Amino acid sequence: MTPLVWTTQFGDVTVGLARPLFLVAFPLAVALVWALVFQGASGTAGTRSRRLLFASRLVVVFLLVVAAMGPYTVMDRQTDGDPQVTLLVDESDSMEPSSAIASRLAEDIEDEGVPVTVSTVARGDESPLGEALAANLRPDGTVVMVSDGQVTRGRSLASAATLAGDLNATVSAVPPQPTDTEQYVTINGPAKTSVGVENAFLAQVDGVSPDGPTTVEMVIEIDGEEVSRESFQSPGRVEFTQTFQTTGVHRITARIDTDDEFDRNNVFYKTVRVVEPPRVLYVSREDYPLRAYLSELYEVDNADRVPSDLSRYHAVVLQDMDVGDVGEVDTLQRFVIDGGGLLVVGGRNSFENGGYDGSSLASMLPVTTGEGASQTTNLVFAIDVSGSAESGMRVQKSVALDALEQLGDENQVGIVGFNYLAYEVAPLRPIGQNRESTADLIRRLESGGATDIAVGLRGAAQQLGDRQGTIILISDGHDRFEDAASVANQLGSDGVRVITIGTCPSPNERTLRAIARASGGNYLRADETNRLRILFGGANRQYAGDGLTIVNQNDFITAGVELTSNPGSVNDVAIRRGANFLVAADDGTPAVASWRYGLGRVATITSYGSDGSLDGLLARPDSLLLTKSTNYVIGDPERKATGVTDVRDTRVGSAVTVVYRGESRPEETENITFSAVSPGVYEATVVPTDQGYRDVLDTELAVNYQDEYGGFGTSTALQAAVADTGGRLYDSGDAAEIARSARDNAAGVKPVRDEWAVYFVLVAFLVYLGEVLLRRVQVYRGRTQSEGGLI
Repeated sequence: MTPLVWTTQFGDVTVGLARPLFLVAFPLAVALVWALVFQGASGTAGTRSRRLLFASRLVVVFLLVVAAMGPYTVMDRQTDGDPQVTLLVDESDSMEPSSAIASRLAEDIEDEGVPVTVSTVARGDESPLGEALAANLRPDGTVVMVSDGQVTRGRSLASAATLAGDLNATVSAVPPQPTDTEQYVTINGPAKTSVGVENAFLAQVDGVSPDGPTTVEMVIEIDGEEVSRESFQSPGRVEFTQTFQTTGVHRITARIDTDDEFDRNNVFYKTVRVVEPPRVLYVSREDYPLRAYLSELYEVDNADRVPSDLSRYHAVVLQDMDVGDVGEVDTLQRFVIDGGGLLVVGGRNSFENGGYDGSSLASMLPVTTGEGASQTTNLVFAIDVSGSAESGMRVQKSVALDALEQLGDENQVGIVGFNYLAYEVAPLRPIGQNRESTADLIRRLESGGATDIAVGLRGAAQQLGDRQGTIILISDGHDRFEDAASVANQLGSDGVRVITIGTCPSPNERTLRAIARASGGNYLRADETNRLRILFGGANRQYAGDGLTIVNQNDFITAGVELTSNPGSVNDVAIRRGANFLVAADDGTPAVASWRYGLGRVATITSYGSDGSLDGLLARPDSLLLTKSTNYVIGDPERKATGVTDVRDTRVGSAVTVVYRGESRPEETENITFSAVSPGVYEATVVPTDQGYRDVLDTELAVNYQDEYGGFGTSTALQAAVADTGGRLYDSGDAAEIARSARDNAAGVKPVRDEWAVYFVLVAFLVYLGEVLLRRVQVYRGRTQSEGGLI
């Protein structure tokens, strides 16, 4: 009860007074009526008549006061609602290869008796579909998007779908059916490399066609010379490698020959900046083959001890070194803290056999020496139970149960389910004695509602509280990754990493990888949960593999790496908290690990052969692991250079930052003005307007077509938004079904408020009228006199 409103509950009915303060008028009205009836009374009316009159007037006053207080009731009732359809029409260029159906569809829906509001939400080369969807939502409404769902700027569809869930609104879609062929080409690969290093590139063709797969011819040119010409069916891909022998910017161009709607996306431009091989110091007391392997890729100096001056080098590689033989460890530590790289390769004389434990060298490494004792780890499963996961809920549960089975008894495990809200399913508790009861709670999960992965991560973090630990996110990933990745990044800063596991037939791996990467965790496919045993198996669920196993394929070092060899031995090390566990030996011991130390990067390779060398890791395809591990610790090969310009490739109309490192500010050129951002570092912003290659100072950048022309056909984000809100994917002839759905969404059991003031006033009038009529009847019958009474 408050001074402004009063309510109480009677079963399913809420009774309230909108203006309860009017109650104070009742005693005043009682006093006034009493004074009028009894004060200074005269005439022939008796006491009984005066009391009856007072009682009737009191009832009238009471009813009027109650009416003034605004009585009402609220109860749930079945209502028809107000069915309407909002038709959001996408007229952007990515819809050009499809037929226009919006106008006819709107007419057909209105013919079914449901009013339609049509809004054009995208035109030309921009598609802010998420923003448009959010702006057109209304409680219990139905929004139908005539769109391919290809968002090019602004809010994502997943974010708008979350808002729709909060409003109980339904998002459906009429995806485009292609009537014309449209293909586009892209190139992926490194943007910077060194002379003599082999680089892998991938050229892809995708698009839509009304007649199924289309044959296209792709031509790939490097620095103007044709290196590949292939014909294949779209979608398709061409993988190729290139080793650059000269420094400078090299151009890679891919063109496709196809008769389609747009020409601008039939060519893709890419630049690769090639620099002199970085200088590496190799330190070892033995003559191992790794020295010769590194010399083929980098400028390598050999030493048997770390010298006092490392300023010439980008990285230092130690192989099979006893800590007492390393040399200037303090110099090495300062070198790494200031941004240098360190790669430590194991062997028979290093790590547990080399006195690393407790040394300054050991403090820099992502692993600790000696047998890793089982430790209690806090783990929270965040399981997606939203509507988009409904069709694969059986798989979701199976994956969660399988992941649970990998965990050792000493771990503390909690369960959180989430859609657009987070729900605690099981508190954080020891899994050993609670394994079966926790599994039973997972089996009972049910799906429904919109998806908000960020909410799920926050709910899992809340269960962890102030404890460090790991969140295991089990989801199809169909949500706005920016929000979730931002939460994951904060969790990583707080010492909590997120391991994501993708489920359903087509998980959004891009989103799940981004979330994992933001926290320092890794992404696993549904059939890779056995890798959790490597990380959290403990004493009672130890990992038993067959050779080396990549634990985290998200990392720069392991991405694209294939391991076929097994050197057979591994140093006795355990992963440090906060380090990246990348490759495991056959007993689960960390074979490759990495982390950041100060401004620098450190990696360890602890697997070795019977002769102390790296054995099969030096041969293809395994040798890529060594190359990428060395490149990781080197970082930017131009880090020590001055007078250089760095800029990434971009798209037409998209701003890009140009960074110049040198002793003085560059002169203004082509209306590009540089500003100092730190000593020796200057930046400028460029917004290209034309496709092709563009010179900027001493470098070049590639400018490609806008995002609008790099996606055709129904996007997975649109499909997920429809599933999350309980909508449907319709055909252009489904107007009757759309109208029926709008009626069903508007109708339903809803709280209805009834006002009762007018009825109290009516009853007061009837009481008054009845009392007056009764007294008149008494006069006519001679039972009283009007002259002597109160009438």
